[in-house]
Amino acid sequence: MSKSWDLIPRTVPRVETKYRRITTQIPVPESIPILENLRKFEPEAMSGQPPILWDRAEGVKVFDRWGNMWLDWSSGVLITNVGHGHRKVVEAIVTQSQKLLLTSYCFPSEIRAALVKKLVEISPAPLDKVFLLTTGSETLECAIKLARTFGIQKGGRQKVGIVSFERAFHGRTLGAQMIGGIPSLKEWIVNLDPAMVQVPFPDGFRTQDTRFELFEKSLQQCQMKPKSVAGVILETYQGGGASLAPKEYIQELRRWCDANQALLIFDEVQAGFGRTGRLFGFEHYEVTPDLAWLGKGISSSLPISAVIGRSEIMDLYPPGTMTSTHTGNPVCAAAALANIEILLKENLVQNAADVGGIMNCKLAGVRNKFPSHIGAHHGMGLVAGLHMVKKGTKEPDGDLAWEIVRRAVESGLLLFAPVGYGGGTVKICPPLCINEEAVTEGVHVLEECIAGTI
Repeated sequence: MSKSWDLIPRTVPRVETKYRRITTQIPVPESIPILENLRKFEPEAMSGQPPILWDRAEGVKVFDRWGNMWLDWSSGVLITNVGHGHRKVVEAIVTQSQKLLLTSYCFPSEIRAALVKKLVEISPAPLDKVFLLTTGSETLECAIKLARTFGIQKGGRQKVGIVSFERAFHGRTLGAQMIGGIPSLKEWIVNLDPAMVQVPFPDGFRTQDTRFELFEKSLQQCQMKPKSVAGVILETYQGGGASLAPKEYIQELRRWCDANQALLIFDEVQAGFGRTGRLFGFEHYEVTPDLAWLGKGISSSLPISAVIGRSEIMDLYPPGTMTSTHTGNPVCAAAALANIEILLKENLVQNAADVGGIMNCKLAGVRNKFPSHIGAHHGMGLVAGLHMVKKGTKEPDGDLAWEIVRRAVESGLLLFAPVGYGGGTVKICPPLCINEEAVTEGVHVLEECIAGTI
């Protein structure tokens, strides 16, 4: 469900706590001219987030310049894993910028070499090569290219099938939307690739059958022969709902891919770098993919992404034929290196597991208080989704989710616009440095907003 936030200031209750402060109308009247300029000069599509004019952010707090402060449960949409404005990330960016090496294309740089080496060191074998890019969608396109090239090498021109999952979101480029599982994002695509098919994602809620047999049956219904599959692509957890598959299902999928010489490929853009309580989210399944792509939390700041995989796959293309203008941008690479160091040295991955366990336990309690309106609570570590539904049904209630987010923002709890199936999921993903006190306060505010809406 796509909506624009209105720009009419509303008088809201004053808030003053350790983590939240609201002292003005929302949106702030003085911010309206700037917000109107954004709407005038940017595409309408950019008006989908709460009308809060960010001025600065620190740790788990976001500030405007009129005295308001929000407890951030967005992480800038799952980017700032180590927290906003971490001193060591800022110092790394400044230091690299002062070297006046701001870009280098594919010409070698020491900082790029250090980053790819570090990424391999922290990844499980046999993932041993890294290709740095800029965005998650860009890495997806690369993964499709590699999977199909590998498939053709193993099985000929017919082995180009890509299997992905219903309700999946992989980005907004053409390939990303074709393999995604959201029909509304494909309405403008005239000729869908018949060799890209989607099967049900076994989340236990919208797809209650979580047996692996459903995967095989669905392929038959799609008329996709196993030997024609080049790769199976899935989000470690589905970003739209924080939904995970059963571990046994994924392990069976790993065996199926091996038996059919198909690549198992994980989209780790949201799940990576500690978000789920493991450095890489796929570790929860106790499998290793053939390819994975990474982004968002990789730098907690600047745009950088990566594809990581086995040499046999990553070296399919000769020199000069798989490159990118901003690959391994030195400033972005410096931020990513600092980010990884912080995650490891400050034990933020374990904090995500520990505090995330508390957060999800409390959210499960919220779900139990409103079972007629919260169809499911999914999540792991410091990510969660509350699936809002129309009373007593499984039909997503985007209007209810939207109103909950609006109330939360006006109360000093920063969430982004509802996501997922029917726009009905309230997504929760604070920075990994959050503590139990802040989580407890946030859950309390969210529960009040839900109670005041239904």
